[in-house]
Amino acid sequence: MDIRQAFLDYFAAKGHKVYDSAPLVPDDPTLLFTNAGMVPFKSIFTGEVPAPKPPRAASCQTCIRAGGKHNDLENVGHTARHHTFFEMLGNFSFGDYFKEDAIAYAWEFVTDILELPKERLWVTVHESDDEAEAIWAKHIAKERIVRMGDKDNFWQMGDTGPCGPCSEIFFDQGDEHFHGPEDYLGGDGDRFLEIWNLVFMQYERDKEGGLTPLPKPSIDTGMGLERVVAVKEGKFSNYDTELFMPIIRETEKLVGKKYEYASGASFRVIADHLRSTTFLLAQGVNFSNEGRGYVLRRILRRAVRHGYMLGLREPFMYRLVDTLVKIMGAHYVYLAQKKESVKQMMQLEEERFFATIAAGIALFEKELEKADKLFSGAVAFKLYDTYGFPLDLTQDMLRERGMDVDIAEFERLMQEQRERAKAAWKGSGDARVEGDFKSLIQEFGRNTFIGYDNLSAESRVLAVMNESFARIPCLEPGQKGWVMLDITPFYAQSGGQAGDEGRLESMDGEEVIAEVLDTKKFFDLNLSEVKAVRKLCENDNVEAVVDTTRHEIAKHHSATHLLHSALREILGDHVSQAGSLVEADRLRFDFSHPKAMTSEEIMAVEKWVNDVIERGIEGETEEMDIESAKSKGAMALFGEKYGEKVRVVSFGERSVELCGGTHVGNTAEIGMFLITKESGVSAGVRRIEAVCGHAAYKLVTQMRNTLSRVGSELKANDPIAAIAKLKEQIKSLKTELADAKKGSKSQLHSEKIGDITVVVEEVDSGDIKQMIDDLKNAHDKVAVMLFQKKGDKVLIAAGQKNTPVKAGAWVKSIAPVLGGGGGGRDDFAQAGGKEPEKINEAKEIAKSYLKEHL
Repeated sequence: MDIRQAFLDYFAAKGHKVYDSAPLVPDDPTLLFTNAGMVPFKSIFTGEVPAPKPPRAASCQTCIRAGGKHNDLENVGHTARHHTFFEMLGNFSFGDYFKEDAIAYAWEFVTDILELPKERLWVTVHESDDEAEAIWAKHIAKERIVRMGDKDNFWQMGDTGPCGPCSEIFFDQGDEHFHGPEDYLGGDGDRFLEIWNLVFMQYERDKEGGLTPLPKPSIDTGMGLERVVAVKEGKFSNYDTELFMPIIRETEKLVGKKYEYASGASFRVIADHLRSTTFLLAQGVNFSNEGRGYVLRRILRRAVRHGYMLGLREPFMYRLVDTLVKIMGAHYVYLAQKKESVKQMMQLEEERFFATIAAGIALFEKELEKADKLFSGAVAFKLYDTYGFPLDLTQDMLRERGMDVDIAEFERLMQEQRERAKAAWKGSGDARVEGDFKSLIQEFGRNTFIGYDNLSAESRVLAVMNESFARIPCLEPGQKGWVMLDITPFYAQSGGQAGDEGRLESMDGEEVIAEVLDTKKFFDLNLSEVKAVRKLCENDNVEAVVDTTRHEIAKHHSATHLLHSALREILGDHVSQAGSLVEADRLRFDFSHPKAMTSEEIMAVEKWVNDVIERGIEGETEEMDIESAKSKGAMALFGEKYGEKVRVVSFGERSVELCGGTHVGNTAEIGMFLITKESGVSAGVRRIEAVCGHAAYKLVTQMRNTLSRVGSELKANDPIAAIAKLKEQIKSLKTELADAKKGSKSQLHSEKIGDITVVVEEVDSGDIKQMIDDLKNAHDKVAVMLFQKKGDKVLIAAGQKNTPVKAGAWVKSIAPVLGGGGGGRDDFAQAGGKEPEKINEAKEIAKSYLKEHL
């Protein structure tokens, strides 16, 4: 049974709009990952935006809990139900139906669709929720309804805001299997398995803790797919189901060892972490040393370490991706599309870690021999910092030996590093924006963008806001704020394209009322940031005029599309967009590729784009449904929100992409295209920076001027030939210098004291350290001190081999003669002095020193 599809079909039939799973990287700068099914609907529940139509939704949301407050990483593999990656089935009501229907839907789905035996089902409600208990009593015997307190059956989003009692459905796995002291309803045992949580969002909690009934209470539910599949298959562990066992069986083949549940934690870790790693990579998260990329790296390396424990000594995780795609690729089609690039990035990261894992484990074992009950925090930090072992890996290895790490010492060292590198996670870097958006949507709806075909428009100012997005009547001259126009030609920043600038003019065009500094979208409202030149108020009629830089932005955006196609054709289909920036004077394009591009590849890509530009291919923009767009071959970007109708931008067959941005009408308008830089962003992700249009003309002009200046400096019409001649001269001078150094060395005079060769000389030029090394290599027993003038100072160096003289002591005794000091090792030492006129005196004293000590 396809439980995922059955759930979505059931709620679609009940009038719910089925939403695709939102990206694992949420549109919320306060969250590391999407960690619950309600996250994509958070702004609706908090009242920031109005409820959608219809006001009921259903989804199967992919979630990750592997960092921050919700972190299940340490438990994965050691329990039956903890995962870093899981799917949450949920149905939601936004002020529409409430307890009666929510309970009825849940009971019908569980008993009629899933056909779970009613005699095994139990329900909990909040101790104060008489209403929920009465409704449940229509479906299940009253003695199977249990009241519980706030800890178990009250939900809240934060310290303040929407909250309410909840009701949970439990499945009794049988006292014949579980009969420990905690195996009671509400206990920590495994007998009673919670499968579905229904949250009745009916209150608003204020700062004092008071509860006020919401005028339109809502429903938020969550049912873990992995748990339900286990129950349906009669398994006591999620890992024993069809969702995980194919991966475990494939791991058995790689390891050459049979999986047994009792000793198979490492197999389970690998199966779970494969899912997290593959989904994150497929959705555009890349390995790095901070933020989400660091969590991704931790997850993969934890899996690799468990593979190492099973005896694997080379990359293996990437070999399991095909198996995962067979399990989940039918529902999440992008897994198959991204499969090859995911495998490449995963293999590269595994290779990096395998290169250091053996050395790291050797250090771990060595420290373990010295440790008593507490493992050194300094060594744990070195394992992290030098060998790439995240702390939880070290803790995992210690847990197996019943030990812990000195966490205080580790954290102290980590904090020092954070302060040095300023690498601590601070969210996405975007400020969380709050403002009067809901009231704007309710009063005006979403405003109309006409900027694809118009660069100016007669508009009315619907609303004026200050810099904090609070509505105000007017902006005074010099003040900054935001405006909402009823009709706007200004493109809002999206898809990597910069937001439009421009101005708001009086209707006669005689005066500038405000400068438009930027344009952005907030909950689908197109708002322009402005600086008032004159007083600007609500209901003012203005002429909205887009800045001429828009055309240069369009050139760079179209060039980005051509660049994407060129990279796929020349490097391969594994190339996919990982980020972009399109501005008036440059473009930046990040893409998946396992290694640096060669100069030949860069030139080929640049030539490909310029060839298409020169052909003057007409641009075409069409609106169609998403499936038609995909059948046309349009490339869609993961995480972009596409409506029922999508916009497809094509340049013949050379480039076909879904895009809401602005573009040129013909590729010839782009002008010259020049790649200015190719570099790495993170493991498996490269970046190209380029210019076109006027920016390319400026760059060529600068390069021509630079070349002209080079010619003038070289006094040559052919700078390349002149540079070649200079290189030959430099080569000749280097040879002469080397000969001079050899000459200095050959002039050194040596004496014998017993069987020891002694050299005490002043040299004019050359590397005196190298001279000493050469003498030590040439003689079995030697003591040497050399002096060399350096302007008004003198350099002293001494060395010895197989003699009783210590070079450091010798230099210390001679340097004061020259007004200086120094020292060093027994075999080599050096010093400096300020009185070069006393070199002859110093030489005699140095010889006398030798006669005394040899």
